[in-house]
Amino acid sequence: MAKTKARKLREKLVREGKRNPDSNRSTFSNADIYKMMTSKKTKTKKDKLNQVKHKERLQAADYSGSGNGSYLLAG
Repeated sequence: MAKTKARKLREKLVREGKRNPDSNRSTFSNADIYKMMTSKKTKTKKDKLNQVKHKERLQAADYSGSGNGSYLLAG
């Protein structure tokens, strides 16, 4: 395959001792790193039970904000 103009220009810059434009690219442009970051982990049984446990504790303590709190305003 033939070299593109952009590739020739990059190689010329490197030969002349200038900064390689490839090193300016983000680390996230690498396909392997991107695949590693986008993989999802399903919750385990322990994670689900822990989530429900904390949810029940918040409801029992009435932190939901739906409680009938009374306020005394002294003027």
